[in-house]
Amino acid sequence: MDGAGQPGDTAARDPIAAEVRADVSRLAEAGVAEALRRTPGWERAGAEIRRTYQFGDFRQALAFVNRVGDLAERAGHHPDIDIR
Repeated sequence: MDGAGQPGDTAARDPIAAEVRADVSRLAEAGVAEALRRTPGWERAGAEIRRTYQFGDFRQALAFVNRVGDLAERAGHHPDIDIR
């Protein structure tokens, strides 16, 4: 849900986000395969790459997500993060 309570991806309606996405390209398949060989623990899942982390409790998981969020924001990258 977006800020107005409507379903959908707010980034898709953000003209700046669209502009940024236009400047970003995906790695070629060979580049993805090579990067995965150099980064243990990551796996290919369709068009995505993913890694699973486990923490002792929910607070530790949130602290990790906040650290990742800070790094991602500085890099201009906004990964999908799922906490279960």
